[in-house]
Amino acid sequence: MTSIDDAEPTTRDRLLDAAERLLLEEGYAAVTSRRVGAHAGLTPPLVHYYFRTMDDLFLAMFRRRADPGLELLGELVRSRPTVRELWDLHEVGIITSTRFNLEFMALANHRKAIRAAIVEYYQRYRQLQLDAFTAALADLRVPPDLCPPPVAHLVMLGVTQLIAIDAELGVGSDYESALDFLNEHTDGLARGHVPGRVPSAR
Repeated sequence: MTSIDDAEPTTRDRLLDAAERLLLEEGYAAVTSRRVGAHAGLTPPLVHYYFRTMDDLFLAMFRRRADPGLELLGELVRSRPTVRELWDLHEVGIITSTRFNLEFMALANHRKAIRAAIVEYYQRYRQLQLDAFTAALADLRVPPDLCPPPVAHLVMLGVTQLIAIDAELGVGSDYESALDFLNEHTDGLARGHVPGRVPSAR
C-alpha cells in the first residue's frame, strides 16, 4: 500500500514547489509564469490553468506554509503552554523561514491582495500568541501591572525577529547576553520570581 508521504506530488504542488524555490533563491521578482513552468518541467500555460493570476499563485504559496503554522500554534495554545514553552518557540521557527517572510513583505508593498492576506494572517497569529501569554502569566498568578502580557509578547516577538533578520542578512551581532538575560527572567517567572513583587513573609 502506498502511503500519503510516498505519493507523487500533484501538478499544482510541483508548480508551488518551483515557485517557492525561485522565491527563496532569486527573490519574488523571479517568480514568473514562464520561469515557474520551466522549473517545474511544465509549460507556462499550465501555471495559469491552476492559478488564474500570479497573485493567486503567490497567495497559494503563502497559505501553504502559513496555514499549518497557524494550526500548530492554535493546538499549542489550547494545550495551555507555560511561559518557558512559549519562549522556547523562538528556537523552533513555528511559521516560516525568515527569507520567505522578507520576500513576501517586499512583495506586499506592490500587491494589495498579498498585503491583505499577510495582515490578516499575522493578526490571527499574534492574537493567538497574546492569548497564550495572557493564560501562562495568569497561571503563574503574575499581576498584569508587573508583567503585562502584551509586553511579554512583544519582547519575545521583537527580539526573536530581530535576531532572525540579522542572521539572514549576515549581520554579526552578539545576542548571547540578551538571550541569557531573557532566559534567566523566563526561568524566574516559572519559579514564581516576579520582578517588582515583594516576597511574602513566611
